[in-house]
Amino acid sequence: MRNRKLPSRSGLVAELPPGPGRPELVRSPDPARLAWTYDALLEALGPQQWWPHADEDGRFEICLGAILTQNTAWTAAARALSQLRAAGAWPAEAILALPQDVVADLVRPTGHFNVKARKIQEFCRVLVEEHGGSIDQLLSGDAEAVRTRLLGIWGVGPETADAMTLYAARLPTFVVDAYAYRLAERMELAPGARQYERYRQAFLAAIGPDVARLNEWHALIVRHGQQICRRTNPLCDACPLLEDCPFGQRTLGLAG
Repeated sequence: MRNRKLPSRSGLVAELPPGPGRPELVRSPDPARLAWTYDALLEALGPQQWWPHADEDGRFEICLGAILTQNTAWTAAARALSQLRAAGAWPAEAILALPQDVVADLVRPTGHFNVKARKIQEFCRVLVEEHGGSIDQLLSGDAEAVRTRLLGIWGVGPETADAMTLYAARLPTFVVDAYAYRLAERMELAPGARQYERYRQAFLAAIGPDVARLNEWHALIVRHGQQICRRTNPLCDACPLLEDCPFGQRTLGLAG
């Protein structure tokens, strides 16, 4: 299918010494294998173009969407966002003005709606009370400053903070989710045991700070994980990464 030469399976090559947010030495995936993987996914799936551009209203929507999509599909989060807008619960001040149970009913499609209502209202409270309602102010600074600020908001964990940092703030970071863990382990690109910051630092170092590429990386991994590299019954025979995937080759009995 492709004429690109497979990189040698050298494994994990770059060593990241201990530093801020990285208390131990971390081995980073081979950039050549990652580049081959990215190109293969892009060729097979096409550009995903998740929020390549966003105005202030769009950045606010991305942030709320990142919270609402926790443990659910984006389609459910998108439906909840539409219901908030249709009910006049937009932007942050309007969401804060509503009782929490009303907000919960509006975001019901996402599941865990009572908790998510509290989370988005807390996000809106911080936005309004500490940043004057300005999403630009909330997301100002470099990537580490922004994600640290976001992590200080109740209900915003690392994956959510990185999604906001990458897609809303347009700053370089790597979003680690279940699909990323699965792909790394099956491709034998994992930088060690599943630990969020270890993965984030390792993959960010190997991929580099190109925001557009990091945007596509996460989107491609999610689509690949949903459609092909599924947790159960993966479609290894249809996988564009089969040539370099030890898991797929073992599954299909192709491994030597």
